[in-house]
Amino acid sequence: MSMLQQAGTATADASIKDTTTQTFVKDVIEESKRQPVLVDFWAPWCGPCKQLTPILEKAVKAAKGKVKLVKMNIDEHPAIPGQMGIQSIPAVIAFVNGQPADGFMGALPESQVTAFLERLTKDRIGGEAKDLLKAAETALADGDAAGAAEIYAQLLAEDSTNVPALAGLARSYVATAALDQARQTLAMVPEAKRNDAAVAAARAALELAEQAKTLGPLADLEQKVAANPLDHQARFDLALALNGKGRRQDALEHLIAIVKRDRKWNDDAARKQLVQFFDAWGPTDEATIEGRKRLSSILFS
Repeated sequence: MSMLQQAGTATADASIKDTTTQTFVKDVIEESKRQPVLVDFWAPWCGPCKQLTPILEKAVKAAKGKVKLVKMNIDEHPAIPGQMGIQSIPAVIAFVNGQPADGFMGALPESQVTAFLERLTKDRIGGEAKDLLKAAETALADGDAAGAAEIYAQLLAEDSTNVPALAGLARSYVATAALDQARQTLAMVPEAKRNDAAVAAARAALELAEQAKTLGPLADLEQKVAANPLDHQARFDLALALNGKGRRQDALEHLIAIVKRDRKWNDDAARKQLVQFFDAWGPTDEATIEGRKRLSSILFS
């Protein structure tokens, strides 16, 4: 075996080791605070253990550091399995954050072992990602688009196909009027995910920002509407411009006014525009919630 092959083997096997009663706390409890650790309780006389251990090792190597495997021979080290009530083997217990979190008994086939690992690592990694996504959403909602973009970029450094992070980054770019970057970011979304709600919202926000760019100055539009309250086109354009400035509530008022006065104006354009606003703002935004209520009361009264 060449030195390069030996180095590769050493690296691949760094996620697999044997443990003893003395080293269990360090190898399992402490290590599981960094990533999940599987403990394979086995014994030399156990036939099913000999089937399961190679499957576990293969699956753990494939996880590339997201999980570690620690093997414990219960004949040589009976104290810890005794304390944990391990009565039949093979038994696999997953430790996360210093605590037993999940496990299974018996020799499972490879597909089930892989599914078990995926569930274990996804819950943990997904949990961290969810916290970061939440923080980014909050930053964006509070008007800190640059801070949000930084968090989304951090998530994308971990996983460049993270669809909510791609959509969030695109919306952050829209908020800072960096429309080209927003367009490039949305182009990175995998084809199969282009219709996800988060992606649709980002795309709607981008389209609205592009529309707003073509409108005249806000003051001119406001004067037009003041001079002729029945100039629906001016009011419609004003709503788009107000949304472009982040004044969602005002934009909503103007479109609702058009729907009230002339529902069918311009092929139902005001209602359709409201729906696009709701997509861009997101279902939990206060303006979306109020807008949906008010639109429903007009349409169904």
